[in-house]
Amino acid sequence: MAPPVRLDPKSEVPLYRQLHAQLRERILSGAFGRGGKLPTTRELAGRLGVNRATVAAAYALLEQEGLIRGHVGRGSFVRTPGEASLDWEARLRGAGVEARGWGGGARINFASARPGEDLLPVEEFRACAREVLRGDLERILRLGSPYGYGPLREWLLERSRAEGTLRDGDDLIITSGCQQALDLLGRTLARPGGTVAVEDPVYPGLRDVFAGAGARVAGVAVSADGMDLEALERLIEREELAAVAVTPDFQNPTGAAMPLAARQHLLRLARAAGVAVIENDIYHGLRYEGAEQPSLKRLDEHRLVIQVRSVSKLALPGLRVGWLTGPREVVRRLADWKQTADLHSDHLSQAVLLRLFESGRLETHRRRLIDAGRRRLQAVLEGCAKHLPEGSRYTRPQGGANVWVRLPEGLDSERLLARAEAAGVSYLPGRLFAVQRVEASALRLSFAGLDPALIEEGMQVLGRIFRREWQKIRTSAEAGLAPAIV
Repeated sequence: MAPPVRLDPKSEVPLYRQLHAQLRERILSGAFGRGGKLPTTRELAGRLGVNRATVAAAYALLEQEGLIRGHVGRGSFVRTPGEASLDWEARLRGAGVEARGWGGGARINFASARPGEDLLPVEEFRACAREVLRGDLERILRLGSPYGYGPLREWLLERSRAEGTLRDGDDLIITSGCQQALDLLGRTLARPGGTVAVEDPVYPGLRDVFAGAGARVAGVAVSADGMDLEALERLIEREELAAVAVTPDFQNPTGAAMPLAARQHLLRLARAAGVAVIENDIYHGLRYEGAEQPSLKRLDEHRLVIQVRSVSKLALPGLRVGWLTGPREVVRRLADWKQTADLHSDHLSQAVLLRLFESGRLETHRRRLIDAGRRRLQAVLEGCAKHLPEGSRYTRPQGGANVWVRLPEGLDSERLLARAEAAGVSYLPGRLFAVQRVEASALRLSFAGLDPALIEEGMQVLGRIFRREWQKIRTSAEAGLAPAIV
């Protein structure tokens, strides 16, 4: 008989993760036996006094890990392990970063910041691919330079010169998406024990590349005007930074954008301290209102800024092509790392992207995307105003793909996520983006992939869940009772 499960409602760890961890331990220890049956979700929920969705979420994690298998109408059973020569779980423990599978199955998915399927330029891509396939395939299909496919690289260099982001002594390298560019920078600039400053909250993929390189990742708070530069200045006074990484336009997850004065101030701080600046500029071109601000790379006169761009948020997330512009010495070192990693990025994807640029089809699509993004942003802001509980706060970006919501204190967005997903709506909880400051009440709403009607429907669902829980907390507080959130 397996020992009883004990959950702590006061813990910061969500109940379904507590349950998952305890069940996992019992399965691995053999407490359930080989092929043993687990209690049904209804039975275990009743025994523990929690919502069935909490148990279902824990079981889903166990199934993803290959520890149990579910049979419709029969229940969930412990998998019988095969005869393996290695304990791979033990061998890989501590390697890599935590896998996350948030929001994939929900009908209304506020978890994904990618463009919606209705906004993918599929026909434009198909036309460009046909034109490329009729061209010089021998050049495309040969091995090439780690710096990228020559014709695309030349086009990007020329465009960078025209917009003032390529200075004397700069160079450009094409990567397999923005994420690989960040990974190469982590390998090149981060040193074990060194410090890299990032926004807090921040996109986990940016945070994790530097942590994975062994650097100490220091979080700097984000306001409506982007990174808190007074806090950054205090950090610079205390520590020697290897780099500061910022997203000046429509930061992920908050949607914040830095005004011109803040951009100039950041560059002055970096120059005085001799700190490299990594500009994550992937939302370039996705401003729906307000005046466009010059990029940090364009303002930089002292070779401090390394700029990363891609088209994943603009058009085609699956077209893994990004590029990085920075001092020639840095780009040369990145090319060495890239050659070690994958020789060079896929030439065919680069050739199709070049044709999208040259034909004008991508710019036509961008204008269509701007119109749709403006309507979707307006829908999510209106939904926040109408449906969130009293006391909620949320950002009001002028572009990008995300709105950052802070629910009233006492509501835990991660604990409420299981209820939302059970109702067909997903989002990303604030804990996922934390560096040092965990905002338990915060969540990210990504609107790029949803049409306004679905946004309104999803906000109604979230509003009901959040308001109902907020009312429970207030009622408990008025009665002098400690709320139990499950």
